[in-house]
Amino acid sequence: MVLAFFRGGSSDGSFDAIVARSIGMLSDARHSFDLATLALLTETDAETVANDIRETDQRINTAEQELRSELVVHVTVQGNADIGSVLGFTLLIKKIERIGDQAKNVLDLAESGVSLVDSADIDELLLGRQIVSRLFVDAAELLGDSDASDSAVDEFADRALEIAANHQQKIDGFMTSTQPGHEVVPLAIYYRYLRRIVMNLIGVVRTSGEPIPHVDYAAEGTVDLDD
Repeated sequence: MVLAFFRGGSSDGSFDAIVARSIGMLSDARHSFDLATLALLTETDAETVANDIRETDQRINTAEQELRSELVVHVTVQGNADIGSVLGFTLLIKKIERIGDQAKNVLDLAESGVSLVDSADIDELLLGRQIVSRLFVDAAELLGDSDASDSAVDEFADRALEIAANHQQKIDGFMTSTQPGHEVVPLAIYYRYLRRIVMNLIGVVRTSGEPIPHVDYAAEGTVDLDD
């Protein structure tokens, strides 16, 4: 059950506000991702979205710092009974912060002068952007639904892992491509950022439901999800 071990401590339900703020951080990260990919994949000028993305990233960073402080206070007040929950939330909000950083990296790519508007694969790139953006929504829904089933989490993880595998396949193809470097290198970098975002979204969902020893791993600890 999603958030099962978070809510299993001595203070059942006391993490609701932290869950809500975590979902807000995830929404901010999606906002940054959507704007950054617009700058890279469309005619949108990076300068018109840069301040918004950086302000949003700072908001995510501030939220992470504030939540970490709240979690420290929680342990101080409640003692060790909720230590598993506190550790889980600390990992979860760090993964969301990483996603915000990766979205900012996409902006950095656009600001460096890279544009994929004229790529032969632009239709596929735009579709892929929509698919990843939707993963943010699905992850937030699972994070906020205390009644979501384990099978729903597994379905999300399997679907996202397939998307990440496709990103890796693209990267591997660029490594041996005969296309000019100025064409394939930006694509390889972009797909690398996409893959990291997707893997961290998997981590966000799995962190909310997995025992601490299995966090960052799938298939009962045999597949490393950390990226």
